[in-house]
Amino acid sequence: MAGRSGKPGDRPTPRVEDSEMFPFKLDGIELTTTPAPNRASAKRAAPAGEKPHYHDHRARLRQRFAEAGPSSLADYELLELFLFRAIPRQDTKPLAKALLQRFGTLDAVLAAPAQRIAEVNGAGPAVAQEIKLVQAMLERASKAELKQRTVISSWSQLVNYCRVSMAHEPREQFRVLFLDTKNQLIADEVMNQGTVDHAPVYPREVARRALELSAASVILVHNHPSGDPRPSAADIAITREIVAAANAVSVKVHDHLVIGRTGAESFKSLGLL
Repeated sequence: MAGRSGKPGDRPTPRVEDSEMFPFKLDGIELTTTPAPNRASAKRAAPAGEKPHYHDHRARLRQRFAEAGPSSLADYELLELFLFRAIPRQDTKPLAKALLQRFGTLDAVLAAPAQRIAEVNGAGPAVAQEIKLVQAMLERASKAELKQRTVISSWSQLVNYCRVSMAHEPREQFRVLFLDTKNQLIADEVMNQGTVDHAPVYPREVARRALELSAASVILVHNHPSGDPRPSAADIAITREIVAAANAVSVKVHDHLVIGRTGAESFKSLGLL
């Protein structure tokens, strides 16, 4: 419908077409109007001067932790609470749940490679660094506790330390714990890192390093990225070679541990050593 005429020189009222009010395609051209505000987003947005909804949630979570202790929190809540320091002005619950969904368990989140953590939506390099810092402190604390004890009589501490260090490593890693005459830890060294199912280790290198450190005995440790800690035929064969090389220089092999995500196996307990 055309606009009404006014005085001479007045412009006619613009004609409003239906296509200007509703978006649709006409002859291959998409016609759109300015979208209406997202009511859900507007509802979630806090009014000016009002704290975002997650501020009160953070306060409640901190209070529960302070009053009832960490056992009162689920894994995602502990992770969420930790993420407060890395992400000060954002709801961290979605990220905490996303990390656990991606990696499966809390210890797997801590042990995941930094690059993979950073790939999770909402994480990034800063969050990855914070998480790897926690893992480093746990490993350092476990090692310090282990150094204060006789290693071969502290099975649970030994397994816990090894699991923190390597249970979730994406590649196979072979390390050696070098012990003194009192079976206390002198050094823990990674002798080699390999692929997802193989880490080559040289028996002579283990024996040579034991002599350099004046070690009286060693404990061999390697992980299975597949998660299954049962020793393979190759594991058994290389262990026998290392035992022979160590015996030649009067160094005793106390045990060989295989670490998996679900637990650990001991060659000595299995009768393989």
